[in-house]
Amino acid sequence: MTDKENAIQCIKDEAQAVLDLIAKIDDNFEKAVDLMMHCTGKVIVTGVGKSGHIGAKIAATLASTGTPSFFINPLDVFHGDLGVMAKGDVVLAISNSGQTDELLRFIPMVLHMDIPIIAMSGNPQSLLAKYSTCHLNVSVEKEACPLNLAPTSSTTVTLVMGDALAVALMNKRHFQPQDFAMFHPGGELGKRLLTTAQDVMITENLPILSPKMHLGEAIILVSKGKLGLGVAMKDDRIAGIITDGDIRRAMERWRAEFFDRSVCDIMTQSPKTVSPQTKIAEIQRIMNENKIHNVLVSDNDNRLLGVVDRYACIL
Repeated sequence: MTDKENAIQCIKDEAQAVLDLIAKIDDNFEKAVDLMMHCTGKVIVTGVGKSGHIGAKIAATLASTGTPSFFINPLDVFHGDLGVMAKGDVVLAISNSGQTDELLRFIPMVLHMDIPIIAMSGNPQSLLAKYSTCHLNVSVEKEACPLNLAPTSSTTVTLVMGDALAVALMNKRHFQPQDFAMFHPGGELGKRLLTTAQDVMITENLPILSPKMHLGEAIILVSKGKLGLGVAMKDDRIAGIITDGDIRRAMERWRAEFFDRSVCDIMTQSPKTVSPQTKIAEIQRIMNENKIHNVLVSDNDNRLLGVVDRYACIL
């Protein structure tokens, strides 16, 4: 087989193993989700070797989607780390064979502390499955490895089962994008959902116009403002807005008469405004729906506080 053919066969084998996992979702899955959902402590994920690597990823996914969780190597438990566990926790133990010695030596300690165990293995008859509160079957017919030795399909299926748990818990918790942002404040989503208008608005050298100002004078102020707009103010309140596009269209319409016209002749009298606390994600939605490039930030009395342009929303 060529390299390309080997790659395709590997992908097919692992994809089939994942599809075969569907038939193995039973009442034990529901029980596992319920245990994790009502866990008053932490979900402690553990495993050795490749199972440990997969377990670390599952723990990270759970933690970032609303389920307090972390990974611990069972070998470390024998050297003092058992202290991180307490009544109210749930253990998710991963072992493809279900017979991993280091993991099995860890189980009696967990049972002694009356902590429920969710086992995830490819052997429903294993000791790990026997002593668990519920067992999730992640068995595969064969590994994608041509020798049927290296963990390939089995680790993929285990990872998918972990994702299935996380997704089920997200739905049960009614986990929303805002919640996700709280756990990912440094990411793009977190920034868009946590950053507010007051964090990014422009407040200096704003192009302030009078509704009665002639357009010839208004053009100069709009140009100096470098925002592509001018804000018409009356009695310290927002009265309207004009944009570069408004000015161009007015020039085409009135030509020589343009300079005799006033700001009030072309301004939009109900410009889109937001509060200082409006999230950037919401501002992006307003801009996209209304096909505009700026929004005005105002207080409860419709006084101008600043301007947010489209570029400020690119975080």
